[in-house]
Amino acid sequence: MAPRTPMGSGPLSGGVLLLWVLLGTRLSPVVAEVEGFGQDARTSPPMTIAMFNWTEQLVEEMYTNLTQKCWDFFVEVMRNVTASELCEWKVISRPYSLLQACLEDWADHLHYGYPNALAEQYIFQSHHRYFHNCTLEHQVYFDPPEDVLLAMIIAPICLIPFLVTLVIWRSKDGKAQP
Repeated sequence: MAPRTPMGSGPLSGGVLLLWVLLGTRLSPVVAEVEGFGQDARTSPPMTIAMFNWTEQLVEEMYTNLTQKCWDFFVEVMRNVTASELCEWKVISRPYSLLQACLEDWADHLHYGYPNALAEQYIFQSHHRYFHNCTLEHQVYFDPPEDVLLAMIIAPICLIPFLVTLVIWRSKDGKAQP
């Protein structure tokens, strides 16, 4: 019989076990829920679900750190924009689009979902910090007052029956029109 070769990767498997033990205290509610199913039913071991939740936390932490770097880059680029240029779309569209693309790309890369609350917070923060004094140069159109709107709706409605009556009355004349 051939000699048995050792299984595992030595110090690496010990390191993974140590990591699991250290993180296990933070993940104990998840492990307790899974252990209720019992090992007899051949369900997934507690480690699998615990690692899944740990991965979600890790992805969220990574996304938080990466979005902070996106924001820092945006702030750095916006330092080159003068106060008079802050409301000119031609000037700010590139940094603003880069911020949005950075937030969206990292969310897609980490399978985090976009739009999300954190990305929305950075977009709102950019508007509050840089663009809060921008007004539209063009006139903003609003709906007319209710009484004017009502008159504009009722006038054609009342005019149509009058015109139909006039056409019918003129066609009953009996004379052929050239």
